[in-house]
Amino acid sequence: MAKIILKQTYNAPADRVWKSWDTFGDIQIYNPNLNSSSLINNSKETGLGAERRCDFSDGKNHVLERIIAYKAGESMEVDIYDGTVPLKRAVAGLIVKSLSPSRSELTFTMDFTPKFGLLGALMIPMMKAQFRGVLAKLLAANKDYVENGVEVVRPIAMVA
Repeated sequence: MAKIILKQTYNAPADRVWKSWDTFGDIQIYNPNLNSSSLINNSKETGLGAERRCDFSDGKNHVLERIIAYKAGESMEVDIYDGTVPLKRAVAGLIVKSLSPSRSELTFTMDFTPKFGLLGALMIPMMKAQFRGVLAKLLAANKDYVENGVEVVRPIAMVA
């Protein structure tokens, strides 16, 4: 497995940062990498076992995700268990920590194993760079959402 670790500092209390991630089915509100996200399989809204589908902005790819570890207000792990991306296994984790009443820090990790055996293993450095860029965009957008209320604006689809 390959591992990526990113940190983001917020000028906001930890509970506000946590709430943005804990609204599990609505990550598309601030995630610029997605067209949409929604809860699936009659999932509960959050907590252990909550499930969602995320459709990427490329219009072709999606992932199915499930919360596999959960400590309310502090941490969660999300298993990316299916989808159209070339991953055999992936788990994203986040930990929210209070630095002061008005500042907090998010540590975001991603452990992944690509598909395609040896060829996939050779692709790990390239995939890490790609994932790092996508995740950095996500964390920056989440920060803007938490601190300033900025949501992702998506183009309106034209219906013929």
